Amino acid sequence: MRTERAVDAFLRHSAIERGLSEHTIAAYGRDLAGYVAWLEERGVTDTDDITADEVAAFIADRASAAPPMAASSLARLQSSVRGLHRFLVREAMALEDVTAALRPPKQPQRLPKALTIDQVERLLVGAGPAPKDAAPGDLIGMRDRALLELLYATGARVSEVIGLDVDDLAHGDIVRVRGKGAKERIVPVGSYARAAVDAYTTRARPELSRRGRATPRLFLGARGAPLSRQSAWLVLQAAAEKAGLAAHVSPHTLRHSFATHLLQGGADVRVVQELLGHASVATTQIYTHVSVDALRDVYVTSHPRAR
Repeated sequence: MRTERAVDAFLRHSAIERGLSEHTIAAYGRDLAGYVAWLEERGVTDTDDITADEVAAFIADRASAAPPMAASSLARLQSSVRGLHRFLVREAMALEDVTAALRPPKQPQRLPKALTIDQVERLLVGAGPAPKDAAPGDLIGMRDRALLELLYATGARVSEVIGLDVDDLAHGDIVRVRGKGAKERIVPVGSYARAAVDAYTTRARPELSRRGRATPRLFLGARGAPLSRQSAWLVLQAAAEKAGLAAHVSPHTLRHSFATHLLQGGADVRVVQELLGHASVATTQIYTHVSVDALRDVYVTSHPRAR
């Protein structure tokens, strides 16, 4: 099979059968486009002609590129190539998996950067006024405050929050979140976030909705269209600047902060795993290192014989 056709079939399978997000499919597409181009430069245009040596040479070529790829980017690239060839074998389009001997690069363990509780509160204030203080015409301020309150209150990914429909919050103090692979999970919503969302949906969203086509999406842009990932990122950056947070703050920073603050407050790691939607508790356990560091700091400063 021609390599381009194989990649197209794999991407369609990943989107339709596996239900992967548009963001993930786009990343796979970029990785595999580079893979196909590299193979074509060496005269390989059919998947039957790809060997394990060529796969290894491709990964080695990318690993030695200048500037060097980050370990996480190289690991994702390998995952894309491995996923393609496993798909070909599973669908009887190839006889063997030429990536069977491929091993992902060892990645340095990096602890997530979490904001302090005080920094989160400053960030939320920077997003917009509290519900009781919001002016009637401050539609965008009410929306932005509700957006960041909900991100921190649920620990959801930004794609999950902007993908919420109004009906997903129609059950009181819980929200139905659709995560990776179209898996749903139920997450509680605290009173502060609920108040901010209620203020937005009753006082701001109806007016924003009138400016565009009807949509069930919860968060809308200034012209009434569903809010995009890029717009949500800009909302967060503007709030961070107003809050005087010099360090880089991303939507995932709030997710990290959500998990860290729960664990520091005594939450069980399995509960945090469920709230975050992690398939494996091993992914969640990285946050326990953050909490251990906090405990160690308290111990060193408090115990008379710790130093």
